[in-house]
Amino acid sequence: MANGRVGAKDRALTYVKKQVLSGAFAGGELISEGEVAESLNMSRTPVREAFLRLEAEGLLRLYPQRGALVVPVSPDEVRAVLEARLVLEQFAAGKVAASGRAGRDAVFAKMELHIGRQRAADVTVDPDEFLEADRAFHTVLVEAAANPILGSVYDSLRDRQMRMVGESVIQAPGRIETILSEHLEIAKTVQAGDAEGALAAVKRHLASTGRTLGMAIGS
Repeated sequence: MANGRVGAKDRALTYVKKQVLSGAFAGGELISEGEVAESLNMSRTPVREAFLRLEAEGLLRLYPQRGALVVPVSPDEVRAVLEARLVLEQFAAGKVAASGRAGRDAVFAKMELHIGRQRAADVTVDPDEFLEADRAFHTVLVEAAANPILGSVYDSLRDRQMRMVGESVIQAPGRIETILSEHLEIAKTVQAGDAEGALAAVKRHLASTGRTLGMAIGS
């Protein structure tokens, strides 16, 4: 029985967190334990425990007898995350672009693979694959810089990064093609060993994400 409850709580946590990060549960939306429990065919207890965990992570705000509010992404959070990503990803892009040709080609191949995953993903049906591929694309570049401290800081931004990308795609239906084009530009400049071009491409990509979310960065 205890194992079953733990399994149900984990399932509820995974489900609700994915819905929030993908934007399916939008910022400002009020969700209820009952609706989630019914969707997952389980009791309210594991859903309540999942809600408490997500409140601790800052994704939900609980209101007794009413439900859970999906905490909107604040302008300050958007700016902070995008500015942090700009620093980390530009450093990585510059370092990889300045490396040897074999290394650059290997990084390009991995980045191209994730661009293909994004292109193949049906965001209207399952946004998770698109968001995971988006995250993986950028992670390839950061990991290739071979700086474990930088990588650890970047990994700590994971949930916020995915949520912002999810919201930007929902707010701007044409955003997907823009993302794919910008990713390809980053990958090509890195492969070509064009450090200046790679830094500019990263900045353009993050700036356009910021504009979609109503935030100017990198000025």
